[in-house]
Amino acid sequence: MSLRFHIFILSIALSFITLNTHARIVERIVAIVNSEIITQTDMSSYLEKLKNSNSLLDRTLIQISDLEQIKKNKEALLNHLINEKLVESKVKKSGISVTIEMIESEIRRITNEKGITRAQLKQALKAQGVDFAEYQDFVKQGLERHTLISKEVASKIKISGDEIASFYIQKTKNPNSLVFEYQLAHILFLPKNGGESEAKQRAELVLKKLNDGGDFSGLASQHSEDPNFSNGGLLGSFKKGEMLPEMEAAVKDLKIGSYSKIVKTRAGYHILRVMKKTLVEDPNLLAQKNEIQQLLFAKAFDRGIRSWLKQLRQEAYVHINR
Repeated sequence: MSLRFHIFILSIALSFITLNTHARIVERIVAIVNSEIITQTDMSSYLEKLKNSNSLLDRTLIQISDLEQIKKNKEALLNHLINEKLVESKVKKSGISVTIEMIESEIRRITNEKGITRAQLKQALKAQGVDFAEYQDFVKQGLERHTLISKEVASKIKISGDEIASFYIQKTKNPNSLVFEYQLAHILFLPKNGGESEAKQRAELVLKKLNDGGDFSGLASQHSEDPNFSNGGLLGSFKKGEMLPEMEAAVKDLKIGSYSKIVKTRAGYHILRVMKKTLVEDPNLLAQKNEIQQLLFAKAFDRGIRSWLKQLRQEAYVHINR
């Protein structure tokens, strides 16, 4: 006889139990998943656990379900319990081994995270009517599921830099997610040396010399009034948003080796030269990169685990008693 026939007979036998000469239903099998059963009591007990925030409930599969639907809808609750059985069955088939050392390490991580001692954890569990050995079994089950799902789902998710940039562009509506970093040199003229008009005139004189073919580095050495002058008038490297707005506007369209017109800032009058121009990621994208990666991973994980559970269900024997 086939396995399915034996399971069918089992479902009938366990659904009805005779007490004396009066037959009455003492337990109802709602579903069979492979060789495991889900009873009406299982559903009621799980529902009660959901209502109690202190219950020992693994949240691995709850996070991809609509919790309110599970609480209100019997079909949603049953589907969730079927998924639980499918994962348990897969854990057994996978031969995943969780040692007592791994369990104790996880308990230490939990107590450290909560800022409590092991003794305080035991006391809290006792107050909830939970034996510590039962809690260890709960932690073991969670580690087994986490190991399985990491291998079957999470390890297969790869978020590329292109995906992150694409998401950023869609989010900000800005196609310029890649910008330039500029290495700049400048010749500075200070208004404090004779006033605004005089400073501007000195800048115009040097700009004319540049236009006549003068060497920028040499003219910077001769004329720059920068108190922190560096050889060749080197100013530093700057990305978008790191320069004064007036300077950024003046250099954004310049080619390497080109110099700007006179630029007035709060520091004085500048002539800017682009020494190097390197394509880099937008600093705003860099600042949000980890956050976007986590968001895209969460979305991919949600899709992945749903697809994986669907596949497990297709490969399993699942019978629901209507």
